[in-house]
Amino acid sequence: MASNDRSETPPVLIREAESVLRRLGFSRAAPDRRRRRVEPTFWVAETRTPSRVQPVFVTPVEGTPTDAGLEAWITHVRSLRPSLPEGILVVPSDRLAETAIARLTETGETPHPGAPPILVVPDRPKGTAPPHWYLRTVSRPEVLRVATGVVVGLFRRSMASEESHPVDFEEMLDHLRRRFAIDVPRSLGVSNDEEALFLLYQMALRDSWAPNDGGANLHLLVLKATGPAARLPWFAA
Repeated sequence: MASNDRSETPPVLIREAESVLRRLGFSRAAPDRRRRRVEPTFWVAETRTPSRVQPVFVTPVEGTPTDAGLEAWITHVRSLRPSLPEGILVVPSDRLAETAIARLTETGETPHPGAPPILVVPDRPKGTAPPHWYLRTVSRPEVLRVATGVVVGLFRRSMASEESHPVDFEEMLDHLRRRFAIDVPRSLGVSNDEEALFLLYQMALRDSWAPNDGGANLHLLVLKATGPAARLPWFAA
């Protein structure tokens, strides 16, 4: 297998990143040279979808804004198009993850909600926190907007299937964490998923085009053309 490691990244950090990603369901993959625009540390593919190859950028330097791995990741994210693969940034702390997000927005460019994920692999001699995906806090309206989009997708998937598949709101929360890197409870100012879902219910109930007009609610699903159950809020359907 061809090696694509960056010479300035210590091998021990690369091995640690590979080990953590392997436990998360990723395996080392050969470089996809057809779609490469920047030089990542290495490439991986999800074990369940081996054809979906994506680059990994490892940055070992705490708080250094000019680190090569971080700069390569930023260049990759800013050039993302449907033809380009997603990417994973590996950093040693949540602080550096926040630095990466700040670098993306410092010129007025806001990363889209599904920006490539950031994996925090703490430097073990400095701390005992376990490896984890970095989750960002966003405004309440953004949480509701993204959650609604996810739920609509889940309902469409269920309606397109020949078998009945009820929508699982735990799956919605999982999508918000894994795909959109949003810490839902912290963004909403609550302590757990149950409270977060209840608050989303209240927020969706009030989010209408017109005051006191249930038919103008932005979060109603049109399930049938007419009848008492023609429209249901996504959170109650």
